[in-house]
Amino acid sequence: MSKPTIKRRIARFRRKCLFFLFNAKNKASVHSLGAYQSWILLHENNLTRHLKKAPRIIRSWPEEKRPFFSIILPVYNTDKGLLNRAIESVREQVYPHWELCISDDASTESYIRPLLEEWMAKDKRINVVFRPKNGHISINSNNALEIASGDYCVLMDHDDELRPHSLFEAAKVISNKPETLFIYSDEDKIDSEGNRSEPHFKSSWNPDLLYAQNYLNHLTILKTSRLREIGAWRVGYEGSQDHDLYLRYLHDVDIEKIIHIPQILYHWRAIEGSAALTNSEKNYTHKAGIKALTDHLQNVNAQAKVSMTKSEQYYRIKWPVPPDPPLVSLIIPTKDFAKITQVCVESILEKTTYPNYEIIIVNNNSEKEETFTFFETIQRKSTRVRVIDYTKPFNYAAINNYAVEHAAGEVIGLVNNDIEIINEGWLTEMLSQAIRPDIGCVGAKLYYPNNTIQHAGVILGIGGVAGHSHKYFPRNAPGYFSRLQLTQNLSAVTAALLLVKKSIFKEVGGLNEKHLKVAFNDVDLCLKVMGKGHRNLWTPYAEAYHHESKSRGRDDCSVKMERFHRELKYMQETWGSLLNNDPYHSPNLTNQHEDFSYCTRPSSPEVSRLARP
Repeated sequence: MSKPTIKRRIARFRRKCLFFLFNAKNKASVHSLGAYQSWILLHENNLTRHLKKAPRIIRSWPEEKRPFFSIILPVYNTDKGLLNRAIESVREQVYPHWELCISDDASTESYIRPLLEEWMAKDKRINVVFRPKNGHISINSNNALEIASGDYCVLMDHDDELRPHSLFEAAKVISNKPETLFIYSDEDKIDSEGNRSEPHFKSSWNPDLLYAQNYLNHLTILKTSRLREIGAWRVGYEGSQDHDLYLRYLHDVDIEKIIHIPQILYHWRAIEGSAALTNSEKNYTHKAGIKALTDHLQNVNAQAKVSMTKSEQYYRIKWPVPPDPPLVSLIIPTKDFAKITQVCVESILEKTTYPNYEIIIVNNNSEKEETFTFFETIQRKSTRVRVIDYTKPFNYAAINNYAVEHAAGEVIGLVNNDIEIINEGWLTEMLSQAIRPDIGCVGAKLYYPNNTIQHAGVILGIGGVAGHSHKYFPRNAPGYFSRLQLTQNLSAVTAALLLVKKSIFKEVGGLNEKHLKVAFNDVDLCLKVMGKGHRNLWTPYAEAYHHESKSRGRDDCSVKMERFHRELKYMQETWGSLLNNDPYHSPNLTNQHEDFSYCTRPSSPEVSRLARP
């Protein structure tokens, strides 16, 4: 064994030991400061070596593939030490092709002008505009943009910090994909002492999450020509000026031109008076955000309504239902378990305010008299309900495919018989999402009877194939960066309660009844739908209890286990590359658990990925 190999193995062993010792010492929760420091220890340990290689890599690029960056830095009465640190973090960049464009918004602090003039004299790459009159953040940012000569603009706040490799990582992306129009990275928070916390490991391009919150935030890099073309920052949207900018800038941009770099490339300053510290510091952002979203939806001819969420921090988009609401066919397979199925059906009939739906109960070889009594009773009770027979052996995928052929609705709802609806607007919400032209499968927020999360969307790769997001979290928990409270795009959702247009269901061939008779057929369906260019979506505004697997039972006998492993193998062979890189999750978060805890595997700082595979 060579000496370099031995050294690498020793280093790897040391990192693992340090990680587990650190966690044991701190007994850290999954998102505690101690857990994050452990993550930093593992994932940023090779950064120095990475930075040393950067100049050689940059020199290897043809000159035309070395983008020139203009860092846009609006300033107003910034703390002297923090402003100096922000500028220093720019000058520490290992990538040399940049300029710093500063606009001072008529600061009243006497030290600001001399400090900025001193920096200009020290570094010719620093240019400053001094505004004669205060105009607020949008005008100030536009003034900085006016002196920008770079190919791309890098947005930066006056008291924040860039990582030394921030521009280098962006330059690598652009060098490989010169058609790139938008880049964003992960970020964390930093206090006045330089302590780091609360890393935001982001999803790749997630339009519906952007409607709910400005998850892009920092670091963002935009093509200068397009930024000017759309008019840059708009006056009157201060507080949500960047959210408004992103909505307009990214409208109609090809998804392949939106790149997420899953690395911490930006430190957001968390000090008193900063939005990084608390949203309550800038309450005026809410009205501006609603205005920005409303404008955007009108511009794309979407007659949707914008409101604040219950937390009054984020946004909810209510999509319209046509005056002539489409018929939804809700399919419920069952074999006996009449009482469970009765709870499901009656909860739908009693709690659903959406006017146009039918319920198709698929009888799969029931034997008990009470079951047939229930079938007769429920059909007499409601003309919405009908029972059809599927007489072949149990095959979940085949049963639902069979029922779809008998469904009259243009929208299909897959519903487990152990679902219990608990909010009246559930079907209106799911239907309004499902009929959007760019949306595929729509999933709901499901709880165990003890009011913990059973399903909040599906994360690929967990358990070898997929697992449920935020499983076992308390019902009212916000989740990772409030994702339990926000509508968002995900790779997959569970068929325990799923809506999809019948046309899309048939387009992808329905559920895979040959290879996935029981498990993973919903994940497979969603991935096929995504592969056709549709976005899958999860909404927290459709809620139900899921008395999981009460009717089917557990896969605990040898025959069931053998079948399960065959289906697992099929998924891994068919979707392996995607299972290992869920675009709506993060490689910096674990795929061992559903709790969004930090990844404990060392990784290279040289990773970047497209918005979606």
